[in-house]
Amino acid sequence: MTYVIAEPCIDVKDKSCIAECPVDCIYEGDRMLYIQADECVDCGACEPVCPVEAIYYEDDVPPQWKQFGKVNTEFFVEIGSPGGASKVGATGTDHELVKALPPKSE
Repeated sequence: MTYVIAEPCIDVKDKSCIAECPVDCIYEGDRMLYIQADECVDCGACEPVCPVEAIYYEDDVPPQWKQFGKVNTEFFVEIGSPGGASKVGATGTDHELVKALPPKSE
């Protein structure tokens, strides 16, 4: 099991969760952040600091955002498990579902 970042993160990317993550498993896409499930230790430190409530334990993701479990997993198909987001930096890309969504208005 792991934590999942869902739709509320799109076009927000507050990054408070990155600062709290003790294992550096939250990676930055172009429009949202993603959790690398193989690197996550399920500590939950990221969840309470998210200002838009976009982070959920895998079993607790609301029904309207269930597909984001798959979105987070599939985001890492190409980059794998690099062993730390700080080594990678911003990836400049997103999952296809995220790319396809219209930008959120301010």
